[in-house]
Amino acid sequence: MHYLDNAATTRVDDAVADMVYTVLRQHFANPSSLYAPGAHSEMVIDQARQIVANSLGAKPEEIYFTASGTEADNIAVFGACKARRAWADHVVVTGYEHPAVQNAVTALERDGWRVSVVNPDKEGHITVDQLVKEVCAKTALVAAMHVNNEVGSVLDVAALAKLVKEKNNRTAVHVDGVQAWCKLPIRLNATQIDSYAVSGHKIHAPKGVGALYLRRGYHLDKFLYGGHQEKGMRPGTENTAFIAALGCAVERINADRQRRARVEALASRLWTGLENIPGIVRNSPADAMPDVCNFSVENIKSETMLHYLEAKDIYVSSGSACSKGEASHTLQAMGLPRERVDTAVRVSFCGDNTPEDVDALLEALRCGVSEIAKIRR
Repeated sequence: MHYLDNAATTRVDDAVADMVYTVLRQHFANPSSLYAPGAHSEMVIDQARQIVANSLGAKPEEIYFTASGTEADNIAVFGACKARRAWADHVVVTGYEHPAVQNAVTALERDGWRVSVVNPDKEGHITVDQLVKEVCAKTALVAAMHVNNEVGSVLDVAALAKLVKEKNNRTAVHVDGVQAWCKLPIRLNATQIDSYAVSGHKIHAPKGVGALYLRRGYHLDKFLYGGHQEKGMRPGTENTAFIAALGCAVERINADRQRRARVEALASRLWTGLENIPGIVRNSPADAMPDVCNFSVENIKSETMLHYLEAKDIYVSSGSACSKGEASHTLQAMGLPRERVDTAVRVSFCGDNTPEDVDALLEALRCGVSEIAKIRR
């Protein structure tokens, strides 16, 4: 099998899966309990919190565990706006956000918030200045992705936060860091970013666990209610096993010092090979993260090509997995022609991928372009 859809989800690392099993068996007690087994479960969570904090350049008390990156985004977006409702009525957001932020902001708009959407250019870029320009005296929140999940565009989020605060120091800055975490270095305590969301299943941890960084001293209102877990910000009995798995996954991926070089080599191999296949048009910008490669195959619908590749045991996507096969939101925001959007293919790498995966994909694309064209004649 040639699995090349790691921006959708990654295979759970064997050591991470073993960690889940061990914690489920040995640390099943409720971490809020006052007796020793509960204290041991709490220690497991504290260890993972320290690991996640270190990976983000943050303090452990600034890390809140969630059930997903989506939940983390929602807590940050709604919490920031709720806390600023007395004086604010405006939100700034990029035009290529993940649905976790995009749909949250749409819900705010239905509730009367003004929303300024800054779309990327045809290369997939958004500048910090474009976003800051939209900030005004009544802007509660600026929300932006660190790395776009469909084309791999990278935004300088540290510079964004600095300039936003210079223009309006009451405006919150939230970053969706799901596709950037453990791939790009970030030291959040050296920035003015207020909140930063991450997810486990993009870094070889299980689905169902994520985390939210909230800068110390930063104010946002709670919108989930229950017990005191995660200081009341994300109530509900903690998923100890998956939280431990998240910490394990972070340690495993950060210990792989050659991962970045391997992924860069794979992306280079792919783009070079695509240059020799007729009808291929690149959608990812030249300076995109190598982990995400987006291109269109002229005159062949995405669904048709995806099924052709699947028959050869090659797995890619047409865009965000959360969009269930809908036309790419990002490519539409970039203003690309409908034909480019409808024929897009996204390839996304992880450290486990090999040159053989790329070569198998390139050969299948060559054959697919030829064979599908013959069928249509």
